[in-house]
Amino acid sequence: MTGNTEERHADVVGMWVTADGHIRQELRAGGRYDEARGTRHSAYTGHCTVTGSHIDYVDDSAFTATGDIRDGVLHHEHLVLYREEKQA
Repeated sequence: MTGNTEERHADVVGMWVTADGHIRQELRAGGRYDEARGTRHSAYTGHCTVTGSHIDYVDDSAFTATGDIRDGVLHHEHLVLYREEKQA
């Protein structure tokens, strides 16, 4: 994510998934994101900027969206996504 330090954004980096698993959004450390919907991989890709717990998205076609992390849950427009736990 863009900003002064990588550590500042470590809490958002990773895979975020809707409860039904249909939408999977990977937030990457380099400020990019990749969102899959159902069987459609990379349905939306672009860059995002994190300011505190707020995320501004700009996809590669210039569409914009926002999100906020509240209590460890990502509220992205009308979606609610949960952090996917890494498997050992």
